[in-house]
Amino acid sequence: MHREYHRWWSPRLGRDMELLVFGHAGVPVIVFPTSQGRFYEFEDRGLAGAIDYKIDRGEVQLYCLDSVDAESWYNRNVPPRWRIARHVQYEDYVLHEVLPLVRVKNQNPYCISLGCSFGGFHAMNIALRHPDRFTGCLSMSGAFDMTRFLHGHYDDDVYFHTPTHFIANLSDPWYYERYRRNTYILGTGWDDHCLGANQHLAKLMGERGIPHRLWIWETYNSHDWPTWGAMMREYL
Repeated sequence: MHREYHRWWSPRLGRDMELLVFGHAGVPVIVFPTSQGRFYEFEDRGLAGAIDYKIDRGEVQLYCLDSVDAESWYNRNVPPRWRIARHVQYEDYVLHEVLPLVRVKNQNPYCISLGCSFGGFHAMNIALRHPDRFTGCLSMSGAFDMTRFLHGHYDDDVYFHTPTHFIANLSDPWYYERYRRNTYILGTGWDDHCLGANQHLAKLMGERGIPHRLWIWETYNSHDWPTWGAMMREYL
């Protein structure tokens, strides 16, 4: 399997950021790690290997990102306003530093976001916010309302980075025109503690006419790596 390591100083985050690329061609997939996870998580947990045949055949190319969750949502040493601001900086990093790298290396017109658990939030949030940049999303065991990390703080950034909030009130036809071209998949399980969050977002998307699929697996311990690997083989 083709593998590349990249590291550079991010002016938007003011720190070095690292990522791994798996594959030589195919649809680029921006992979967000789980809560406070690292860029090597998907490799270490076997998820890159779970779809090695798709990667080697040039069907998909994974871009596995680092996170700054410990500096944003989980950072109790700073005020809530700073936490959401740091998350916004992270999105800017993805849009204006990672995606340009992707486009230099890969001219495929499609681009998918993907993540498990907290990474599922990142993946769905950025895909719904930027349907012109991301043509699909696979969120596995995601949760989509992170306001509990902000202890009552609420502003425009919180609203527009909480999918269950901004989707419920969205009326701009620009978004719906692009949503209809894209693919959104929510994967969860009957024993997943994020089941309700996925059902709620799916309900909102259905009410707004946003095409999507909600798949609920009948498997033991669905909020875990073996199930996520199986979901990637099935849906990616």
